[in-house]
Amino acid sequence: MKQLINRYKDLLKKGYFFEAHEALEEYWFPRRKDKSPKVLIVKGFINAAVSLELHKRGRLQASKRVWKTYEKLTKLLDKNSDSSLKELKSYVDSFKIDN
Repeated sequence: MKQLINRYKDLLKKGYFFEAHEALEEYWFPRRKDKSPKVLIVKGFINAAVSLELHKRGRLQASKRVWKTYEKLTKLLDKNSDSSLKELKSYVDSFKIDN
């Protein structure tokens, strides 16, 4: 998972939001029916990348709506969550665009 997170972060940094979404889908997709907090949190990070891609394409309302889903799902992070996911949230939050 750490390798996927690093790839995701690198792609976000480069502005390759669609590709960042794809990087985390490698983890999420086979587990998509699992409603565990970790799987839902990863889905949230996928939504963040989608939101950024939508914003890049000028679809501002859709971007805002998807970002809210990211925020909702990452509220599942707690003191017992994987520290790499907590750090990732701080990183992703730095990309937030006020629509």
